[in-house]
Amino acid sequence: MSVTGVLGLFSARPQHDVGADGRMALSDHLRELRARILRCIVFLVVAFSVMLFFYDELLDIVLQPYNDAQQALGATTQTSAYVKGATGPLMLQLKLCGVAALVISSPFWLYQIWAFIMPGLHPNEKKWTRLFSAIAGPLFFVGVATGYYVLPKGLEVLIGFTPDGLANLVEFGEYFSFLTRMLLVFGIAFEIPLFVIMLNLAGIVSGKALGRYRAWIILGTFVFAAVATPSTDPFSMIMLALPMLVLFLVAEVIARWVDRIRGRRQTGTDQWDDDQLSPI
Repeated sequence: MSVTGVLGLFSARPQHDVGADGRMALSDHLRELRARILRCIVFLVVAFSVMLFFYDELLDIVLQPYNDAQQALGATTQTSAYVKGATGPLMLQLKLCGVAALVISSPFWLYQIWAFIMPGLHPNEKKWTRLFSAIAGPLFFVGVATGYYVLPKGLEVLIGFTPDGLANLVEFGEYFSFLTRMLLVFGIAFEIPLFVIMLNLAGIVSGKALGRYRAWIILGTFVFAAVATPSTDPFSMIMLALPMLVLFLVAEVIARWVDRIRGRRQTGTDQWDDDQLSPI
């Protein structure tokens, strides 16, 4: 295949004329999807190659919560981490660098997803999805940072159950999976109040309804935090539940504010959306 043909695989430009309503031919949609997937793959490969040079630093970051827990336990509990099998070190390096590349490149592949979906949205939908995209990313990383902060305490509690006279050996593959699940749970949990706001903007949930069921929301938040956290210690549960409750209260305030604005707009002749036809 020629260089021009290879570059054409990465081109998302439609080969047929785009209709006045923005519609594209199915073949152009598939060609655009292929191009964006190939771009994501190439970017991930490049990011993975770069992460291989920072393997030692990444390993220190991943092991830091365990080292903090080990230091907090002191001499009361003997614990050490190990790598299992002859191929364990190689798989460890590939898995760690792969996850790091996926996280580092997330702005790029998330943009590719957004760019593929955006042409099919209405102007009003584009406005709210831009707001969602601007807030969702930082909020997710705040949740991940919170999970990373509370992880040493959770490990300390879990390893502390080791009976006297026994040593606790932590297999790194299991520890890395535990850490990944913990951080993902915190990151996704911090997105839930944002989804509540989006449902309110879509007219599905009202601020008044959120206030009516506030007690059940609080109870459900603590139940979710208890079930979702991989560690069973109450400290991790509380550190997940409390920020979620604060975000829920902020979401309720925003939802009530949006409802008031929507109520003002629906008075008189301004009761229809900008892209909605009136019955006249």
